[in-house]
Amino acid sequence: MKIVLVFPPFYHPSMYNLPPLGLINIATCLKGTKHNVEILDFVLSIRTNELPLNGRIYNRCSEIIIEKEPDIVGFSTQCTTYPPAIQISENIKRKLPGVKVVFGGHNSSFLDIETLKRFPFIDSVVRGEGEITFKELVESYGKGGNGEGVLGVTYRKEDRVIRNPDRPPIDNLDILPIPDYSLVPPLSTYRNACGLNRNIVIIEAGRGCPHNCIYCSQSIFWKRKQRRYSPSRIVSEIKTLHEIHSAECFILAYDQFTSAREFVKDFCHKMIQHGLNHLSWYCISRLDTVDKELLKLMRSAGCESMCYGIDSGSPKTLSFIRKRINHSILFERLRDTTDNGIVPTLSFIIGFPEEEKEDIETTLELALRAGILGNNSPLIQMPTILPGTDLYNKYKDVLRREVDTYFAQGIEFENGKRLISDEKLINESSRIFSSFYNLPCRGMDLKRLSIICNYFPLIVQFYPKSFYLLKKTLKMDISDLFMNFIEWVKKKTKRLQISLYPQDCYRYFTPFFKEIIKGKEIKTFIMDILRYETLCLESAKFSTIKDESPIREIIEDKEIIPRKRKGIIQAEFRHDISDIISDMINDSLKDYYPEKISFLLFRHTENILEVSEIDPFTARFLTLSNGQLTMSEIMGILKKDFVDMETQELKKRLFMSAEAVLKDGYIILRKGGELNGQD
Repeated sequence: MKIVLVFPPFYHPSMYNLPPLGLINIATCLKGTKHNVEILDFVLSIRTNELPLNGRIYNRCSEIIIEKEPDIVGFSTQCTTYPPAIQISENIKRKLPGVKVVFGGHNSSFLDIETLKRFPFIDSVVRGEGEITFKELVESYGKGGNGEGVLGVTYRKEDRVIRNPDRPPIDNLDILPIPDYSLVPPLSTYRNACGLNRNIVIIEAGRGCPHNCIYCSQSIFWKRKQRRYSPSRIVSEIKTLHEIHSAECFILAYDQFTSAREFVKDFCHKMIQHGLNHLSWYCISRLDTVDKELLKLMRSAGCESMCYGIDSGSPKTLSFIRKRINHSILFERLRDTTDNGIVPTLSFIIGFPEEEKEDIETTLELALRAGILGNNSPLIQMPTILPGTDLYNKYKDVLRREVDTYFAQGIEFENGKRLISDEKLINESSRIFSSFYNLPCRGMDLKRLSIICNYFPLIVQFYPKSFYLLKKTLKMDISDLFMNFIEWVKKKTKRLQISLYPQDCYRYFTPFFKEIIKGKEIKTFIMDILRYETLCLESAKFSTIKDESPIREIIEDKEIIPRKRKGIIQAEFRHDISDIISDMINDSLKDYYPEKISFLLFRHTENILEVSEIDPFTARFLTLSNGQLTMSEIMGILKKDFVDMETQELKKRLFMSAEAVLKDGYIILRKGGELNGQD
């Protein structure tokens, strides 16, 4: 039989798509059988312009599938892609009434009976793990059956919907074959289509979750049974994907990757032993399952970034969602993570039904304080109501549609809007399409929550220190102050709708700050912090490179003309900025800081911000390094500026400063029209 496995269309400009691992697993398990299997990745087809972004997109998807003359069409379905999968299925069944249409994935696993009763053109649903179940279902179809007796299948027989018993989870995941990536386009196709700088691929490291969070479907989908692939198997898969398919970065898909310390250590040691630790990888973790020692090992093994599910700063909310975690270790763990060179993403959720405004404020302040530590990416979301979860079961009768949450976006296929047919489907059934709906929140209206989720992370990334100090000075709630800022931007830009972009923060936050504090008493060190964060952003306009260590003879040549490199920002502050920031990071901010002049250099090197503190002598030398004055002329000026220095001491000091800033790439040297070092 001809089997076509479909990844339904989805497009979000800020997201990239990777090969559909679930379908690759299914197809790999069918290798060696008499069946012909093909994977159609319509998400990639949109990126490569093979699929139009217009009102005909579902018709075109259907035509492509029908051209393959399939006997079975299997759809991988998630919450956002449920409407597309349903409509494409209906089109196919209309043209090929004899084809078998099969749904699989999280959404259909929990909505199997509702889906088959509502949409008669769908023949069956594979629930839970699909590798063995789908293969047996194909065998049943090949013998003229409908899925009778196949564990984990819900199917239609005449006018009845029959739900077979569940299939027990696979005990040993290593029995599954290594996914065959020759079944999909090369990784370079995905990289180029998404504008990535390297080949990225997903590797499944394990399945299941022992926890019982109210909003999460993972633990229920995997029957709360936690299983892992062996470290040897994962490393073998990484090696294969790197050597055969040129994979360079790996997303280790498993919510509980760090829950077993010995498993992580074994994996990391094997990555190092096999010489694969030059490859980057990402994982999901919990604050209470890692420490400084383990993070150091993970970084040595190639870990580049990771996600911590923080969820909420409110003890009441954490109790409501059944999240058992000690937030007192958050900032220590963040420092441990970033100190080891790993960039964490912090995931927060606001807007649960029982939350009051103060619960939301507590979470926003936690995100803001984490931003003060720096070098992390915040993700703030509203709750998504996923079928099968306790959140769904408790609130499915009070759902409403007001705003699109994170997991309701990606099917805006016609001029940035959803198709009318999608809207009709979604509006007809809140229970089947619950991820497109919202929960009422006691403490804040949904539109305000949506604005905060969409745009407040920009403040956390770009102006966390200044915003925090402004909030403390004005004694305002974070949400109120932020809404003031975003409304102010809307007014200044004359936009019809509220929005916020990174360049808006750089352009408008400082004037907003100055306007809102006008006439109020504000400490001078706060203005220094505002300027500091602004210069951090300004330096990002440039990217510099470091030179090799300088030759002593070149520096000692009095006719050498030094010039400060473009992209280096030098600034003088009235206070000791390092001291203030250190106190903010340690949550020990003082009410008063004495004036103490400090000099800082800002630059971006390979997309990494570097801020260096320099002494007054070096600061003056850099100011004089304008590309016009020779070292001899600079020496003469410095003699006048630093009259208390003896000549020999001044020469020594000049040499040390020049060598330091040249070594770090802050200046370049010219002599006789020739440039030593590139700008």
